[in-house]
Amino acid sequence: MSVQGFGVHTAMWSMEWDHAAAEFAIPEAVKYGIDFLEITIPDPRVIDAAHTRALLERHEVDCVCSLGMPLDRLPTNNPEGAWEYLKIALDQSKAIGAKALSGVVYGGIGQRTGFPPTQDEIDATARIVEKAANYANDLGMLYGLEAVNRYENHILNTARQAVDMVERVGAPNLFVHLDTYHMNIEEKGIANGILTAREHLKYIHLSASDRGTPGADTVAWDEVFGALAAIGFKGGMAMESFITVPPALAAALSVWRPVAPAREIVLGEGLPFLRNKAHQYGLIS
Repeated sequence: MSVQGFGVHTAMWSMEWDHAAAEFAIPEAVKYGIDFLEITIPDPRVIDAAHTRALLERHEVDCVCSLGMPLDRLPTNNPEGAWEYLKIALDQSKAIGAKALSGVVYGGIGQRTGFPPTQDEIDATARIVEKAANYANDLGMLYGLEAVNRYENHILNTARQAVDMVERVGAPNLFVHLDTYHMNIEEKGIANGILTAREHLKYIHLSASDRGTPGADTVAWDEVFGALAAIGFKGGMAMESFITVPPALAAALSVWRPVAPAREIVLGEGLPFLRNKAHQYGLIS
């Protein structure tokens, strides 16, 4: 099990993964020479896994799946509902042919109490993460925990917190997923977060500081790629830009205005910028 190379998050094309989105996004993504797609499945019950899998196989592209959990089915407020949701998501991800399920798979986007996480909340989260990771392992899949910023979730905000959860659970397929947008807010230097995650880091979102076009932003990209090179990173690198965000998710993510002029700008300028940096630091040939 491994996720490697360059990918693109399907928010570039659609946040609602139906037949039309799959038939539009997959062929276009392949035109840009990606190694994998990150398919977001916030409601896994409505995904036509067989349809997506057939398209991926036809175009010879790998995928991972990602999500944030519903706020009424969190490990901290509804553990049985959380497990039921994650089991469906994992089964659907496996049916699609995904190598991993990652993202905020331990909680929800918008999960905040107004207080630091309690020990009870951390313990409840760990129990569901362990159950889901073990089930993913039985399916032959990886399971990744994405640390996100304090405004979106209060459980895992930093690389250190994600590492602590991974090491506490101890599942062999569990890994840390970092994101430059969130790290730009939460870490005391992006390189420090990458170095902290080190052997647990298997996946990273390469996201602009405004979620727009990488390279036309304030992320310290040389620091990012220099640190990835320093740890010998071999995992997946996915460009994530929220070009198409439905109103409900836009509210949770606080996306109030367009983050880039057009999808073509992000793919035509941001993706080559990131690839050139990865090549410069010896992460790709």
